[in-house]
Amino acid sequence: MSFLWPETLWLLLLAPVLVLAYRWLLRRRQAQAIRVGSLGLVRLALGQGRSWRRHLPPLLFLAGLLLAIVSLSRPSAILSLPSLDKTVILAIDVSGSMRAKDVPPDRITAAQLAARQFIDQLPPSTKVGIVTFAATAAVVQPPTVDRDDIAAAIERFKLQRGTATGSAILVSLQLLFPNLEFDLQSNNPRKPPPGGAGQSKSGADGRGDGRGSGKSDAAKDARTPSKPADKPAQPGSFTSAAIILVTDGQRNIGPDAIESAKMAAERGVRVFTVGIGTPGGEVLSTEGWSMRVKLDEDSLNKIADLTRAKYFPAATTADLKSAYDALNSRIILEKRELEVTALFTAAAALLLMLAGALSVIWFGRLV
Repeated sequence: MSFLWPETLWLLLLAPVLVLAYRWLLRRRQAQAIRVGSLGLVRLALGQGRSWRRHLPPLLFLAGLLLAIVSLSRPSAILSLPSLDKTVILAIDVSGSMRAKDVPPDRITAAQLAARQFIDQLPPSTKVGIVTFAATAAVVQPPTVDRDDIAAAIERFKLQRGTATGSAILVSLQLLFPNLEFDLQSNNPRKPPPGGAGQSKSGADGRGDGRGSGKSDAAKDARTPSKPADKPAQPGSFTSAAIILVTDGQRNIGPDAIESAKMAAERGVRVFTVGIGTPGGEVLSTEGWSMRVKLDEDSLNKIADLTRAKYFPAATTADLKSAYDALNSRIILEKRELEVTALFTAAAALLLMLAGALSVIWFGRLV
């Protein structure tokens, strides 16, 4: 808790003075009763048989007064409140290994069902975008609040070969930062490919005029990293959006996932990772070949740690639902510092009124 006007807190020093004044009044009343000499008056002054009633109204009055003084200092506190303006990008693995049935009925169906349930729990104002990835990544639904469009996009998933985890992060990040420049053809997403073929916007600068300088210019471009953010943000500081990466396998194509995560961290975007599948994986057989599909939990943990997010293992359908429930609270609830003067003022008024009411009811007078 902090205070906008902390200089007013010195008024709390009045509390000991008020306590001493109250004790002085009690002793004075007792002394006057003794001088009168009436036993009934003495008992009344001493408050025999109802000592707790005698002191409760003054105690409530003092507590109310102290709260009123604290409210003058305009206290503020950090509270967890629902965000009114949020964007969530769901990047879901649609590689062939998502056919595995170790998460019933199978990984892709479980992922689709859990994603729909997660989206239904989000506030109506939260925008949701959908990115799918296999050998490459693609936007299947730009961020929108239309839940029907989002559900339809999830239903259209089609399994393909390859797992380009790094591409999924970069394409998701570009939905949040449309001017982001990267290269999906290289292991290092920051470096444009030589010669300009298939290069991203960062590599196409129009140099190379066909008069013998094109080769050297292309080589120079290949050594030049794409333009970074003007000033790297604190990892995890971009609270208006988050990326949820749902995958079941190891990256085997496309940009390096860790380098892609670093680009997200430089922009403050958190990348939460959900690893769907059992730790031992499962052997899949198709078209005359077989392979064991298993999680790359080390990579998923590193991605989450780099971006100040969290990794959620989902070895069962229940684990997957629990992961989305935890994500809901982590993403939608955000901590904000709010002034709570009104709460202290209301509490002070309540205590002062209660003290006055009890005093009138019990003793026929105010405190």
